[in-house]
Amino acid sequence: MEQKIVDHLFRHQYGKMVAILTKLFGLTNLEIIEDAVQDTFLKASLKWRNQLPENPEAWLTQAAKNRVIDLLRQLNVQKERIEKTVHGSIAREINEYFLDHEVEDSQLRMIFVACHPSFSQKEQIAFALKSISGFSMNEIAAALLLKEETIKKRLVRARKKIKEVNITLSYPNPEEVQERISGVLHIIYLIFNEGFHSTKQDQLISKDLCGEALRLCKLLLVKENFRTGSTYALFALLCYHSSRLDSKTGNGEIIDLKHQDRSKWYLPLILLGNDALHKAMEFEDRSVYHFEAAIAAEHVKAIKFENTNWKKIIALYQKIYEIMPSDHVLLSMASVYLQINELTQAASALNRINKESLSQRIYLYHGCYAEYYEKAGEVQNALQEIELAIQLCSNQHEQHYLKKKKSRLLKK
Repeated sequence: MEQKIVDHLFRHQYGKMVAILTKLFGLTNLEIIEDAVQDTFLKASLKWRNQLPENPEAWLTQAAKNRVIDLLRQLNVQKERIEKTVHGSIAREINEYFLDHEVEDSQLRMIFVACHPSFSQKEQIAFALKSISGFSMNEIAAALLLKEETIKKRLVRARKKIKEVNITLSYPNPEEVQERISGVLHIIYLIFNEGFHSTKQDQLISKDLCGEALRLCKLLLVKENFRTGSTYALFALLCYHSSRLDSKTGNGEIIDLKHQDRSKWYLPLILLGNDALHKAMEFEDRSVYHFEAAIAAEHVKAIKFENTNWKKIIALYQKIYEIMPSDHVLLSMASVYLQINELTQAASALNRINKESLSQRIYLYHGCYAEYYEKAGEVQNALQEIELAIQLCSNQHEQHYLKKKKSRLLKK
């Protein structure tokens, strides 16, 4: 139980702690700060085995701050500044840095630092997932479908640029805000996706990560100059998906969309999503998030799976493909065509996919082909594809789901 609490706090507190300590000690010490925060959580997991502190969040914050000061002293970095921080008059102001609005402001600044134009887009995403949401190297590699060594190199380059360009924890100039917003939204989208469809072997969803993405997106909407149609559309999309989290699993097993108990879908989040999507349309900008949110809205408004407006969903996917052609979109389109038994169109979409580009999601391609062959009455081909999907799937829950489908096919 204690470890679960530590893990939960890690997801909710890591980014906050890194952001506020960076405000205190500067971006040039970011690597030290991240190590200190990691060390603090490790210490907490050991110390809390027998008894939890009265206020775990306060304990973590104070312990992290003390650890950073210790490390900076050991390295003899900014010695004079540290002495003033600890012993001088500025010590009275430190507590103000940890007030909720100051923490949120620091995190927002950190998000925009991650999207600094000096970083390549690849460096931006790796930096953000590490520094804002505390992803491990393995998690970042899985989320971006890359090798850990590649991620390490990107983080090293990003940290080097912080010192070379003298990047500070500050907001971009007003004329640069819109340019950076798209990068910020992409990062939030990736964080949510890792929670909604986890790449971990033993975990299908992570509500903590989904909640973190929602919180970060909401932080942007609090400030008027960060509000865009795309920001509202992404928030709507996250609300719709989050409303279905409790129905995605049951008794440790995956429940597909067709068989989910729709009475479990959380209405307040659906209504929040509706409101956000309505506001998104009041802005001039249009993005993929608008269409993805519109697709999610079609799902949540359908009283039953059979009432889903698949024709409209296909049209929306076609809009997405026009804006952002990708094999992942083709795979989604193929899956929708199968729902309405348009097998020719499904096969056409599947045949256009370069399956290798799907990387760790390649099993979904074979799973979709299995469904196609099943509907076409080609059971042997369906069995071959479902077996490939099982072999290529790393998540235990999804493997179990695919094996159940295979058992059903064997009875045909």
